[in-house]
Amino acid sequence: MTAILRRGPSMARVVPYLPLGLFAVLGATLAYVMRLPCRNGGWNDQTATYTNFCYTDIYPLYFDRQLATQNPYFADVPFDKHVEYPVVLGEVMQVVAWIARWLEPGVTQEAIAAQAARFYDITVVLMGLCLVAGVLLMAAAAGPTRRWDAVWYALAPAVVLAAYINWDLVAGALSVGMLLAWARKRQVLAGVLLGLAIATKFYPLMFVGALFLLTWRTGRWRPFLVTMGYAAGVWLAVNLPFMVFAWDGWRRFYVFSQERGVDWGSPWLFFHNKGWPILGETDVSTLGMVSLALLCLGIAVLTLTAPRRPRLAQICFLALAAFMMTNKVWSPQFVLWLVPLAVLARPNWKPLALWQVAEVWYFFAIWLYLLNQAPLSRTDLGIGDDTYFTAVWGRVITIGIMMAFVVRDILRPDKDLVRQGGVDDQIGGVFDEAPDRFTLRSLAFR
Repeated sequence: MTAILRRGPSMARVVPYLPLGLFAVLGATLAYVMRLPCRNGGWNDQTATYTNFCYTDIYPLYFDRQLATQNPYFADVPFDKHVEYPVVLGEVMQVVAWIARWLEPGVTQEAIAAQAARFYDITVVLMGLCLVAGVLLMAAAAGPTRRWDAVWYALAPAVVLAAYINWDLVAGALSVGMLLAWARKRQVLAGVLLGLAIATKFYPLMFVGALFLLTWRTGRWRPFLVTMGYAAGVWLAVNLPFMVFAWDGWRRFYVFSQERGVDWGSPWLFFHNKGWPILGETDVSTLGMVSLALLCLGIAVLTLTAPRRPRLAQICFLALAAFMMTNKVWSPQFVLWLVPLAVLARPNWKPLALWQVAEVWYFFAIWLYLLNQAPLSRTDLGIGDDTYFTAVWGRVITIGIMMAFVVRDILRPDKDLVRQGGVDDQIGGVFDEAPDRFTLRSLAFR
């Protein structure tokens, strides 16, 4: 090791990241292994898919979104058969589909089945690389004193279980990369990555509010405006061609998001299922928007009244957790969104471990619950409503506990594990060590 470090400072900077990269490779490999029962034919049997807990959107969407023959946005198909994802993600799917067709040419049923399996394999490799990149970027953002916190992202049980359900790890790598760029005060790069992240999955939009609130408190408007300007420009640049030439395919994601009813994982499903007055009867989109607005207002008041400026990771975590808890759908893979921010916000293993237990229980519960639903209706294998909703509320409660601890750390900075190490804000960038320019407390004492 001494000989390696003598080769120069660049090697010395790289060496500490090698074990983390290997841990991420291990996590990606474990995620692949747990889906081998489906990869080896189980996807053709829905009961086997659920009993082996190896469901993924990747394989069936190759058929259902016409990826075997057409571009997912330009395809001449019914509106509800267009890809229901933002354009970066849809084009990632398209590129992988091209490669799969090149490796397994043909238009017969057997050839298309082989292409779908190849499409899954290539996508898994890409997602694995995104996980490795996300872990290394998170470690760099966390800083030398908390670098090893990134092991949570590499090997957390819920991450391994949910890694290949969908394409969320692409947005994860872009989002964590954006946070690192902001931490390094590279506002242009941060804006580019944020624009791409929002054009991949919509949840990074919640980071805009966190940046705005801390900008308001510190008065560092120029970096914020530069980042937002580039984010908006990049988002428009990648979306505009589809808006002009494939309007129906482009707007499918937005129409689907707006019209989608209450769905699996959401606490609103519990109220709907139980027929609660108001909560179970009011339009879920309205309930979700109002509740999210109230939580965001609370986060804003907290940010602008706290005795010391909160860290960026804390506000990003609170905003994203609020979004997930009030959304009308809460898929198992959404855990991938929150893990990096939860760890950066409060790297305490006990609440993180408790949350992971809840996420793991939900992962198994959702597939057992679906076994009990039509068209399968396997009551001998599945679970009922009451058991399933223990998993739904388990996630809500454990994330609520973590949010409460983060709020406590913001109100009592001496309890913040990160700041106890002599750090002000490890991903704050221009906010790090910045004095206050505006707080609600200052208004109260004028």
